[in-house]
Formats: sequence, structure tokens, C-alpha cells
Amino acid sequence: MRATNRLSAKGIASAVAGKHPDGAGLWFHKRNDGGAQWFLRFTINGKRREMGLGAYPAVSLAEARRRAEDARSKVRDNIDPIREREKQRRQNARNLHLFEDIAKDAFEARKKSLKGNGVAGRWFSPLELHVLPKLGKLPIIEIDQVDLRNTLQAIWHEKPETARKALGRTSICMEHAAALGLDVDVQACAKARALLGKQSDKATHIAAMPWQDVPAFYASLQDPTITHLALRFLILTGMRSGAIRFLHENQLSDDIWTIPSEYMKGTIAQAESFRVPLSPEALRVIDAARPLARDGYLFPSVRKGVISDATMSRFMERRKMEARPHGFRTSLRVWVAETTDAPHEVAESLLAHNSASKVVRAYRRTDYLDQRRALLNKWADYISTSNGSVRKRRLKQHRKPRNPSSSL
Repeated sequence: MRATNRLSAKGIASAVAGKHPDGAGLWFHKRNDGGAQWFLRFTINGKRREMGLGAYPAVSLAEARRRAEDARSKVRDNIDPIREREKQRRQNARNLHLFEDIAKDAFEARKKSLKGNGVAGRWFSPLELHVLPKLGKLPIIEIDQVDLRNTLQAIWHEKPETARKALGRTSICMEHAAALGLDVDVQACAKARALLGKQSDKATHIAAMPWQDVPAFYASLQDPTITHLALRFLILTGMRSGAIRFLHENQLSDDIWTIPSEYMKGTIAQAESFRVPLSPEALRVIDAARPLARDGYLFPSVRKGVISDATMSRFMERRKMEARPHGFRTSLRVWVAETTDAPHEVAESLLAHNSASKVVRAYRRTDYLDQRRALLNKWADYISTSNGSVRKRRLKQHRKPRNPSSSL
């Protein structure tokens, strides 16, 4: 039997350059540059192999011998210790995948199937806002139904639709991780839903301002600021805030605003884009916004990009108002219903709603542009020429009561 434990701690500290055997296949290699490392020679399945055991002095003589014996025991069981170590490294790497990394990878894999390649961010935002802040830095294999319950219970009943989307996106991420070979619980989201309980079936609608009070609010938006101008344009056109925020010069042609499909939600007849006729008042807002434009975007943010999705809402919150920007679509729709005789199809198309079946839309080859132009012109005349001062009393009724103890 070959001699073992030939080396000593004192001897290797002063060893010259070269390879020094400790016995039973363990070697100490001192390099010419002064560095040193341990390696083990062994034979398995008729092949001679060398396995690195670490650098000296980080790995001491005693530790090198222990590692060598662990490897020899695997060889005796006909297990290649090098392959076993690589397998363990891959497993450890999989175990360290953070949830935020998997979420981003899942999003990238689905971008091509999302409207506008997910530019608007609606697919990822429920995760980004409500899940990743709490669970993003955890390895995804460690996340269970209790973690998800604790993360979403604050909004499960307060913001049911948002919470459902966040849980649904999380489920997709879990399935994505499982497809990558990670040992995740793909049933965690279903279990979390059971823990969170049934949501109320009562629909919650975004607060809207009565159409009778819109002129007073519109009259109060007199400052030549991005926020005031964006709100005025939103009220005049009845479009969603996402399309307003990303309004670009190349979307404008005379008095027509063509909204790209990625900024629409269910456009009429599933068209590639949606045309919005612009009233003279809307064109005046555009002219006022152009000096403030950046990179062609008429409503830029202070630093970069466009104004955020919350900018206009925060403005109305600061005014202590219950109504929100999206609610002006309701204001416009109710005004049409109560003050005009516009057909239902035209009224719905004003808001880019798909109110007909696929068969009907296939045969209906119009977007009612002229009819919508007449309605939006009339709406613009109403809100911009009505006596706002007469309606200020109404506007105050929609403001939240001010806390007497708060500073002015």
C-alpha cells in the first residue's frame, strides 16, 4: 500500500516550486509565481482524472486531506466526484435564482405576444408594484403560499382586480421557473388564493365627475404646465391616460390624432390604430404643449421620458377631489347619453369601445369618424365656453373635506 500523509504543514509552507505528493493521489502544486493549489489524481471507469481541491493557503493541508477522502469515497462507489461536483454546482445555481430575475425572464419570453411588445408595462406592473418589493430578492424555490398570502392580503379586497393580476402573473413566473428546471411549487398561487379567501363580487368603479361640473374644473386648468395641458387634452378627447402620456408629433396629422395600437385597450374592430378627431380647442392645447415637448413627446416628464401614469391622478388628489382622470371618460359618455341623440354605436366608439360581436365588426367597416367629430366638437364647446364660475360651487362638492388640523 502506498504511503500517505507524506507532507507536513511546515514543509509545504517552505516548499519549492513543483508538485509534491502527499500520498493516495493527493498532490500539492507550488507554482513558479509563488501560488499553490491542491489536486487529486484518481482513476474511474478506466480513465485517469485530476480534480482540483482548492488553493493554498485558503485550503489547509488538513482540509485538503478531508476533501481528498470525500472524493475517494465517491470513486469507491463508482461515482465520478468531478461530475458530482459540477452537478451540485448547477443545482446550487438553480437554487439561487431570485424571484425578480425569473419574473424579468418570464416577461421577456412573453413580450412578443403582448400588445406593443409590452411597452406600456401593464403586464409587468402588478408584479413590480405589489410582489417584487417584498419577494423579489428571495430565491424563487423558497417562495410558498404563505409568502404570497402575506404579500397580497393588503390589496386582496381593497384592489381585487390588481391583486388577481399580481397573483396570476406570479403563477406564470412559477411555471416559467419550473420549465427552467427549478424545484418550485407550481401550486403555490392556487394555495395562496385559498388562504386569501373569496373576493367580493361588488364592482368598484373609478370615481367620475358629473358632466355638469366638468366646465368648472376645465376652467381651473389655466396654467401652461404639462399636467394642466395633459388633463385638458384628456378631458377633450375622452382617451385613456396611457395614450395621452405617449402623444407624439408623428401621431398628428392636421386635425386627426392616430393612436398606435399598443396604447389602445380593445380598439374598434381590433384595428391596428385608432383615429381621434381633434376639436379646435384640442388643437389649441396641442399648440400650447409644443414648446414644452421633448423628443417629439408633447407631455414629457421633468427628467426623462413622459409623465408618469400617476401624475394627473396625484394632481387631482392634491386638490382633495374624489374623481380621477379616467373618470372623465364616464363624464363624456354620460353627457352624450343625456344631452344628445347619438346612436349607441357612435357613443361607444367615441371611447374606443368594442360594443359589437366579432361578426358585426367584420361587416361594419366604419369608425364613425365624422359623427365622433361632431360630438367632440360639441363637447369641447360645452366644457370650454360654459361659465365655469357659475359651477364652482358644484366643483367644491366633489372635493374631499379638508382636515382642520392640517396646514394650508
